[in-house]
Amino acid sequence: MSASNLPAEASALLGRLGVPAGLVTGGARPVASPITGEVIAHVHDAGPDVCAKAIDTAHAAFLSWRSVPAPRRGELVRLLGEELRAAKADLGLLVTLEAGKTISEGLGEVQEMIDICDYAVGLSRQLFGLTIATERPDHRMMETWHPIGVVGVISAFNFPVAVWSWNAALALVCGDTVVWKPSEKTPLTALAVQALYERAAKRFGDAPAGLSTVLIGGREVGEALVSAPRVRLVSATGSTAMGRAVAPILAARFARALLELGGNNAAIVGPSADLDLTLRGAAFAAMGTAGQRCTTLRRLFVHDSVYDVLIPRLKAAYASVRVGDPREDGVLVGPLIDAASHAAMERALSDARAEGGAVHGGERVIVAGQGVYVRPALVEMPAQTAVVLRETFAPILYVMRYTDLQAAIDLNNDAPQGLSSSIFTNDVREAERFCSVTGSDCGIANVNIGPSGAEIGGAFGGEKETGGGREAGSDSWKAYMRRATNTVNYGSSLPLAQGVKFDI
Repeated sequence: MSASNLPAEASALLGRLGVPAGLVTGGARPVASPITGEVIAHVHDAGPDVCAKAIDTAHAAFLSWRSVPAPRRGELVRLLGEELRAAKADLGLLVTLEAGKTISEGLGEVQEMIDICDYAVGLSRQLFGLTIATERPDHRMMETWHPIGVVGVISAFNFPVAVWSWNAALALVCGDTVVWKPSEKTPLTALAVQALYERAAKRFGDAPAGLSTVLIGGREVGEALVSAPRVRLVSATGSTAMGRAVAPILAARFARALLELGGNNAAIVGPSADLDLTLRGAAFAAMGTAGQRCTTLRRLFVHDSVYDVLIPRLKAAYASVRVGDPREDGVLVGPLIDAASHAAMERALSDARAEGGAVHGGERVIVAGQGVYVRPALVEMPAQTAVVLRETFAPILYVMRYTDLQAAIDLNNDAPQGLSSSIFTNDVREAERFCSVTGSDCGIANVNIGPSGAEIGGAFGGEKETGGGREAGSDSWKAYMRRATNTVNYGSSLPLAQGVKFDI
């Protein structure tokens, strides 16, 4: 596929997705595709006045949306899911052009959006609380859940649309409104999603203006969301450094923070592991999305008894995997997002060598055009050194030997982050220990699959420097609502709790 038609291809996709031409031309912010590095659009940043107005409009929309019955709110999300289904091919390809993902990964990201819409539609009829036993006669105690207000979503480039959907689909059925600040590296997909939302809202008929808004810009737009008193929850996905900046501001005004930050994810390969399965699982988890997932496999602890069998096979996979234009058939590893990511990878590999590592791969790959392509690097390390414990958002897999399972679990837990983890084993005792309270300390602990590729039915997120937030399935919806405990006295007396007497 020719790289020279990429700007025209992006323009055609945006047109089919319904993005007005004026939003992607004439702006001061250039948008480059990592496939070639060339500029494919110019978008307009939202200034302070635009941000303030959008938040005020979202708050006004919330005041009416909160009173719409939840199943009716679910109907809007159902219609959004239909629009995403109809536009899946185009939106998936736009993800590829803007974020550099392979075609299958771009389509897979849109499928995640469709899946969370389906999940949220069902959830719209299940936003239930509890009836609680009370010690007082002729009383009923219960809990109810109410919408929280305006939800700010700050997303990262590596999942330019799916992360928004994990938050927005749930927030909308919970009765909230959403203001989205996408990564400044991937604004086009956000504008396309907003256009699809507007199609759904038009079909819905009476959705208030400002229910879903996109604000394009850099750090200053994120700061406006985080600082605005009317934004009651900010869901922020990005680096741990970003989380450290966001959290204190939200805490100072007693707003909620849902943080999805770094992940230095590990897998353990036990002596009984199915090595064919392990090879496939580790290869995808470490090399998929060019190592630019928060759940990417970055550390691999291999039992001494199988190390010399597995690692040569893994090296061969690293040497043979096809790197190139992600639009081409057979390509499994596309470009890094930009030159800064490549520089960080180079620094990490240099540090790994200085700390005793043997680097296999990692070299620059020349592809037609000017994108930044690298061969994934497998690095055999003598121990878990400082560079291994430093997350580098690039396709680097550090491999180490172990002999004792608990020691390997301790190494897994030594990382400052606690997002995802896995163990490959056919020993049920090893699997159960890994998933137990004395096992992995991560928010995700898998057995016989890699740490990446989570489904929307489970709560997604992690502990420690990952931030503690949870998105998508399980009871993650509760983050977007406020809880009220209600006690109703349907009798004629007024007994007090705990036997307190107050007779007048």
